[in-house]
Amino acid sequence: MSLAESFEYLTKGCVDSVTPEGLRAKLARGRPLTVKVGFDPTAPDIHLGHTVLMRKMKHFQDQGHRVVFLIGDFTGMIGDPSGKSKTRPPLSRAEIEANAETYKKQAFKILDPEKTEVRFNSEWLSALGSEGLVRLAARYNVARMLERRDFRQRYERGQPIAVHEFLYPLAQAYDSVALKADVELGGTDQLFNLNVGRDIMPAYDLEPQVVLTTPLLEGTDGVDKMSKSLGNYVGVSEAPLVIYEKLMSISDELMWKYYTLLSDLSPSELEAEKAKAAPMDSKLALARLIVRDFHDEAAGARAEAEWCRVHRQGQVPTKLEERIAEGEFKPHQLLVELGLAPSRSAATRLLRQGAVRVEGQPITASCQIRIPAGGPLEIVDGPRIGSHPDGVVISVGSRRHLRLRAGPKESVTPLEKP
Repeated sequence: MSLAESFEYLTKGCVDSVTPEGLRAKLARGRPLTVKVGFDPTAPDIHLGHTVLMRKMKHFQDQGHRVVFLIGDFTGMIGDPSGKSKTRPPLSRAEIEANAETYKKQAFKILDPEKTEVRFNSEWLSALGSEGLVRLAARYNVARMLERRDFRQRYERGQPIAVHEFLYPLAQAYDSVALKADVELGGTDQLFNLNVGRDIMPAYDLEPQVVLTTPLLEGTDGVDKMSKSLGNYVGVSEAPLVIYEKLMSISDELMWKYYTLLSDLSPSELEAEKAKAAPMDSKLALARLIVRDFHDEAAGARAEAEWCRVHRQGQVPTKLEERIAEGEFKPHQLLVELGLAPSRSAATRLLRQGAVRVEGQPITASCQIRIPAGGPLEIVDGPRIGSHPDGVVISVGSRRHLRLRAGPKESVTPLEKP
């Protein structure tokens, strides 16, 4: 790539660039840059939102730069105050080490482990000692710390701020000094911390690092930040088909943001993809690409084939949840017992809409379902479904299916007939 193309590629999708001129100047020198990204291993399970930074690290790595995956085992014991309205409890050493190993394993699904330098900041921060920490603290002042939004808001509200919380941005800044970082990457919520590194580096006779921030990734709902607690996440360790189906559920608008932040396409390649006539083809390609990144090419192809079989051809999924039942049921009773409807009234509506099928045959609320212990299932005053020794497939709409087998089990208890 030319210098201009390299700059455009490396800043693709970034929110803050402090400063663009600084990055161009560093790239123009024609030597590999040291690119630092810090991770406090507070959550061992990574979703796509966490990988936005890792993808940007890969872009620098692919351009031949030195990428340092910095695990904040020392800073993790302090606790990042970013966005917190109260003091964050520190992690134990055992928690940090366990989470760090899981983090590395998942991160290397994107990064090349042979080209990634993994460091722990306890290497230099523990060695500072009390005298070194005092000297480091002298490089900054409280007024500047209180410019930070979360500190300022807590101070104005009379909420406590522990003194050790001021050490977090200073410790993170010293990481940049120790590594002689040319560039530091982080999320937009880290901008204050990253700029503290820029501020103190000249005091150590170092050129200020360039700061690049990446945006927070919206979840599959397209509204809130991707979060496991909100259920709008795509986990990188999830099964290929689960990842694929979640990505196929996103809007076309969100798809292009995912392309920008979660793929290696250059800006010109992204524009070429947008110019294609069918957005659905682009979404299929995106889902296949992301499954490939976290599993492999074959897994992506299998997930796509299964999704198309179910959602384009209207067939039942290959793998189904199984349940066992015995007795006689009205359809709305069975739907509630199987978890296919939240209530009898909801089940009745589904039946009236013709959304409920047994082995592909629609059933109504007036029929009776008999499930003798030895099988097969029988529908009275309803469609003839024949004999299915391995159980019957019950479907609600096009996306909810399960296999029901006859046999005594307490998980589904027949209800009294109305």
